[in-house]
Amino acid sequence: MVSFQPHLWVVFLTGVILGASAVETFLAAVYEHAVILTGPTPELVSPEEALNLMNRNLDILEEAIKTAAEKGARIIVTSEDGIYGWVFTRETLYPYLEDIPDPEVNWTPCNDPERFGFNPVQKRLSCMAKNYGIYVVANMGDKKPCNSSDPKCPRDGRYQYNTNVVYDSEGKFLARYHKYNLFASEIHFNFAKEPQFVSFNTSFGKFGVFTCADMLNFREPAISLVEKFKVDTILFPTAWLNTLPLLSAVQYYSAWAMGMRVNILAANIHKPSLDITGSGIFTPNGPKAYHFDMESQNGKLLVAEIEARPRLSPTYPPPFNWSLYASGLQHLSPQSPVFHNNIYFDNFTFTELSQEAGNYTVCQKNLCCYLNYSMAEKRQDEVYALGVFDGLHVIEGEYYLQICTLLKCNSPDLKSCGQRVDTAATKFNFFSLSGSFNTNYVFPEVLLSGTQLAPGEFKVLPDGRMISETGLSKPLLVAALFGRWYEKDSPHPTSTTP
Repeated sequence: MVSFQPHLWVVFLTGVILGASAVETFLAAVYEHAVILTGPTPELVSPEEALNLMNRNLDILEEAIKTAAEKGARIIVTSEDGIYGWVFTRETLYPYLEDIPDPEVNWTPCNDPERFGFNPVQKRLSCMAKNYGIYVVANMGDKKPCNSSDPKCPRDGRYQYNTNVVYDSEGKFLARYHKYNLFASEIHFNFAKEPQFVSFNTSFGKFGVFTCADMLNFREPAISLVEKFKVDTILFPTAWLNTLPLLSAVQYYSAWAMGMRVNILAANIHKPSLDITGSGIFTPNGPKAYHFDMESQNGKLLVAEIEARPRLSPTYPPPFNWSLYASGLQHLSPQSPVFHNNIYFDNFTFTELSQEAGNYTVCQKNLCCYLNYSMAEKRQDEVYALGVFDGLHVIEGEYYLQICTLLKCNSPDLKSCGQRVDTAATKFNFFSLSGSFNTNYVFPEVLLSGTQLAPGEFKVLPDGRMISETGLSKPLLVAALFGRWYEKDSPHPTSTTP
């Protein structure tokens, strides 16, 4: 007979409780917003006119926030530039800005709106969060005065920051993030002086905040938020221009979530006329919900259930050694001649997939890419190629890339390989793609015809292979291992210019 030992029972119960918390889930929401813009040219307006435009957008956002809360969502992310748009100079942007204090001030704008001056946008966002009982993440503009004692102070005597704000379900101001990696066209904003690592804890996980180009352009703050601060979920307002074949919005968000093994709540602007669409709720194991729509002119609310702490989940993927499999392969000469074409101004080396099935290799500098594949049918009207790029990207930002990609060419002419393609007819029964990467930061992409993702149709093995063993449900546009070699990036603009 075994005697009863109370301390063991406590240990057992603790294990049960921890096990339960490991699979805890919550409902998350993102809203892709068809923002009302100022107009085709930047014009200086009065503060009253600026507020009128912002309130029109806030009215739409409030309906989405209310609906998300009614569906049971605990948190909602809204778009970058979703309150006033982006058609500005520094001067014409100013009437839209508010002075956003440090969140340590312990402030609920809905209850005390005049505490830090006239801040109607902050009040409305706080009241939305409080009235509907939901965490609200929004993007707006912050202004901070400066003077000649600051050597980096702009000539107009103020900093203007692209800013994310977060309010908890009681309307309390919880977090503020100044965007560190501005896109080239954001001349009306200032870079944050240094990267800000903004995170906060809730009962349903730890969250980190950054914006749009922060995901691509530089290592910080994105990588440290995941690796050093151990956030579970990234809150990601964005205004992402789709750039096929490798940087369509949902394609890259999903790849980044899988490569970094973290949840991402990504809310994009909806402007199909400008090729801006693509939002979703992404996990380390693939998308839970996503939206890509080039037809409708309306916004879209997405709600999905995700794990609060994916690292504690039994389905959490193991770390990837992105060069392990490729390092054991013998280099093979390409079975077809190599040729060179540009993708987004980067000079890729390609080889044509001339057979219905086979093993192909293509190399550039330090990176060799290896492909094993089988097509359902080798069509005469469609050409696929294996491509590689190992170099510094220098257009609209400078950052070092290592990329292996299998892609459909725009036409049977090899000169079209790397051009934008939206549809395909060729299905693949199998493919395995790997590369001899020099970086640990590689993001696995699979995009199907019609700019559709392929959840559950491929996997990444610990040895660095991206593999689809049972075939894809739709014809393939592109499969890629998109690597970022951060150590070889150019210096951040804040370190080189005032």
